[in-house]
Amino acid sequence: MNLVQGQEVLPLYPKGIPNSKPAPDTEKSEVTQNGMHIISAISIPTLTVFLPETPAKSRTAVIIFPGGGYHINAIKHEGLDVARKFNEWGVAAFVLKYRIPSDATMGNKEIGPLQDAQQAIRMIRENATKWKIDPNKIGIMGFSAGGHLASTAATHFKTSVLEDAQNANLRPDFLVLGYPVISFSDSIGHLGSRENLLGKSPSSQKIREYSNELQVTSETPPTFIIHAGDDKGVLPANSIAFYESLLKHNVPAELHIYERGGHGFGMDNPTTTEKWMTSLKNWLVSRELLIVK
Repeated sequence: MNLVQGQEVLPLYPKGIPNSKPAPDTEKSEVTQNGMHIISAISIPTLTVFLPETPAKSRTAVIIFPGGGYHINAIKHEGLDVARKFNEWGVAAFVLKYRIPSDATMGNKEIGPLQDAQQAIRMIRENATKWKIDPNKIGIMGFSAGGHLASTAATHFKTSVLEDAQNANLRPDFLVLGYPVISFSDSIGHLGSRENLLGKSPSSQKIREYSNELQVTSETPPTFIIHAGDDKGVLPANSIAFYESLLKHNVPAELHIYERGGHGFGMDNPTTTEKWMTSLKNWLVSRELLIVK
């Protein structure tokens, strides 16, 4: 199944994957009964490059983290399709196929996805000239559990989990979250994502560390968030808590909560004619992250 025909797919770690154990590659790409393209058992991360035919003057880039509960990557509707939409705006986009936490393939599964996120940010900054990108306009975007990964990267950037990136700038310049897992608390957290990342019985310290509403500072990047009020998969309280924390720390933020839409709708909430990606585009323009003619 070739979902990225014509796109450059790069190994995330050309010199060897950190924090990995020798193990068979059991990665599987499939289409579910409801037509969703998913990839499971990812142990070899990649970055798929989408460069616009006509780059916007702002030379902005975004790295996209698909969702999937830290169990799969919903690679198409929360990844590749979104990248193509950014290209229409003149924005360079990169889809991260990040590792699925596993004791069989990782020495420490807790940090595996964050290593991949930080490596993607570093890799794109290092290649900014080649890809005609402004290294100070590199944002990240995540859906569902990919939103947890994105919000972790946006709040933990001062702590490198890479082996050789202590001096690299790992801070994203902006953050976009689609119905994100934010908290790992018992009350509002997505416990499936928590268990997949941290195991069945994480310590209270680990739960707090990865509850990103508690990790916001004044240096957290400007953030755009969307959610649906009837989302039973990931409670909208996640987005609300993160937004309130951003406000408390005077971080510019915009939050859109639709009355309906459920969970996992990608770019198109079927319950409304409003296109939230248009609202996102307007937000990027307002922050001079996108310059349109």
